[in-house]
Amino acid sequence: MKLSLSVRIVEAPCKTRLQVPFEDVVRIAHETGYSAICMRASAGGVGTPLSRLREMRQCVQNYGLTVSMVTADFHVPLNDEDGPGSLRNIEPSLDVAEALGCDLIRICMKKPADIAWAKTAAAKAAERGIRLAHQCHTSSLFEEVDGILEVLKAIGSANFGIICEPANLLLCGQTSGLETVRKLQPYLMNVYVQNHRLNPNGTDELPTFCRGMVRFDHLDPWTPGGVNFDQFCSALQAIDYTGTLTIHQAQGITTSEAARAFADQCSRYFRRWCLA
Repeated sequence: MKLSLSVRIVEAPCKTRLQVPFEDVVRIAHETGYSAICMRASAGGVGTPLSRLREMRQCVQNYGLTVSMVTADFHVPLNDEDGPGSLRNIEPSLDVAEALGCDLIRICMKKPADIAWAKTAAAKAAERGIRLAHQCHTSSLFEEVDGILEVLKAIGSANFGIICEPANLLLCGQTSGLETVRKLQPYLMNVYVQNHRLNPNGTDELPTFCRGMVRFDHLDPWTPGGVNFDQFCSALQAIDYTGTLTIHQAQGITTSEAARAFADQCSRYFRRWCLA
């Protein structure tokens, strides 16, 4: 496994801008042992000039890193009703991925009607050697494992897959051990990690299609009581997963110093599995 750092750690709560300069995040990732950066529209996306996207790609390459995945449209991470819109016009997202030298784009699907659009988008992406993937996510078609597999089979495209993310699986009442990982393995294109703890009196809540509103607490990745990362990462090792494991935590960090401290702690924590 290769470690990737998402720019999400320094995103503002609105998810539309960074609170630490992109170049600082890339440098920090390099200096704390990551192999890649996970790009989001808050740093560069469909609304960013191609010239700026190429500058960002050059910055990443200058530090010996790659862009592991692109979330090119604001509405995808917001997971709102406009989230699937990029599927209906996938070309701008493909342009962003090409400009950043990346072959994987995260998309969003909310309703069964989105399946037909996903098929069309995947075909267009395949023509340009690019893959599409959907995260295990609340309030989407990718909440529960059996439902996820049904959607993936319905799309039936070799370049369309899954971003396995255990915290959202937890919120949806799913497990993230070897049984789940093996089921998703044929479609596995990326892995996200963040940490939540189920708590009926938790400080946060998210709506789900399968369980209604679910309350939880955000935890630092190394804090026990949430996702069982020993179990999850051991399952990835058991299937010989060699792709990217991305730190996807929403930290709202506002300074480069704090970003460095968080990135370093995550790197130290997860590197034991990535180097095993």
